[in-house]
Amino acid sequence: MNTKKQLFIVLLISFSISYSQKNQKSSIEKPNIILIIADDAGWNDVGYHGSVIKTPNIDFLAKNGVELDRFYVNPTCSPSRASLFTGKPASRMGIVAPISDKSQLKLPDSIPTLPKLLHKNNYQTALIGKWHLGLQPSSGPKAYGFDYSYGFLHGQLDQYSHLYKNGDKTWHRNGEFIEEKGHVTDLITDEAIKWITEIRDTKKSFFLEVAYSAPHFPLQEEQKWKDPYMNCIKDSSRRDYAAAMSHMDNSIGILLEKLKQQKLDKNTLIIFMSDNGAMKDWDSKNEYNGIHPSNTTLGDNTPLRDWKTSNYEGAIRVPCIFYWKDHLNTFKNENYISVIDLLPGILSLAGDNNLSKSIEGKNVWPSISENKAIADQEIYVRGHLQESLIKKPWKIIRTRHANTPADLELYNIEKDPEEKKNLIQEEKSVAEKMGIALENQFKKDAKKVNYDKIK
Repeated sequence: MNTKKQLFIVLLISFSISYSQKNQKSSIEKPNIILIIADDAGWNDVGYHGSVIKTPNIDFLAKNGVELDRFYVNPTCSPSRASLFTGKPASRMGIVAPISDKSQLKLPDSIPTLPKLLHKNNYQTALIGKWHLGLQPSSGPKAYGFDYSYGFLHGQLDQYSHLYKNGDKTWHRNGEFIEEKGHVTDLITDEAIKWITEIRDTKKSFFLEVAYSAPHFPLQEEQKWKDPYMNCIKDSSRRDYAAAMSHMDNSIGILLEKLKQQKLDKNTLIIFMSDNGAMKDWDSKNEYNGIHPSNTTLGDNTPLRDWKTSNYEGAIRVPCIFYWKDHLNTFKNENYISVIDLLPGILSLAGDNNLSKSIEGKNVWPSISENKAIADQEIYVRGHLQESLIKKPWKIIRTRHANTPADLELYNIEKDPEEKKNLIQEEKSVAEKMGIALENQFKKDAKKVNYDKIK
């Protein structure tokens, strides 16, 4: 064999090896993604926002990751989760309130969902914890693309009996109702760790949603979680809520440590968020046969205005963090980002930028990874009887009434994040433009919507 031919073969083999290694590296570098969702955690219920509640593990994520300072969700649970999984406002699907036991509403079957889209990019998917987008196993997580599911289908449950407020079964594994002993927070954490270490296909990247019930009522925490607050929180109801947050935060710490032990921490993006703002209180007399005490005080959205179910900042602006060890710089992201933007951002990390036309969210990953500004961001949120449109620095809120004209409010949320001064009369030109934009969004919504009572 002559020298030139030998050299050509050597170069060809080297190129083949290099190409193979490059492709393998590219495949390996697709990150695992763990999305952790708190249930009803308010703006001032996390330590890094100055809360008296101790959340050292959530604070660690914020201190070492990207803190999204203007992250918007829906006023209640089911709509936020529907928006997350579809990349568009939940009102487009008629979901504007929590799906209750009396409702036949569910996430539409035909719609592209995040787990289905991730499948196309060779991801394995699991949802462990709360679902609340269909209350029967036939409309549970597996029906919408999750390979593995465990937890509860309804919006709330007794932390130990695992029954819904009316006694319905809701605790399941892969769509089969099961009975287990233990506190929901611990069971969710244990199952997440079991799935990571024993169940998943280690040859695939994964998307894992860990959706806690905490700090949603009923609050049933052991004394050890209450002890740190015995002197600093006098209200026993608020103390129980703080205990639920601490219990969840401790579980997040256990999960982070397991990722480190499994050598998964450097290639796993962690996203933490709340599904909506905190609820003010809870009257328990018509639920769980009255065995749980009512809560006079639950969460804290200070300094933001109002509570869960409204369209004010306290209900829809929530804590959110992105943490990816050695991949993300630490900073506070001031861009306005919506829950519908998570799907495009996650898909871009999975290598998929060919989004369906039905997806309305924007790929915000460049903003999160490089702090790039997001041009012309418009965030539309529809709730029970209000809808709002946000376009920096303005926010317009419309409150509808059955027999009288709707009320309009306009706030400069940069200068007035507490929404104290309604500028609807002073800024008529802005109000007109924002009102038209709001109505244009409203017209795109489903004609029939779910107005079930908040639970």
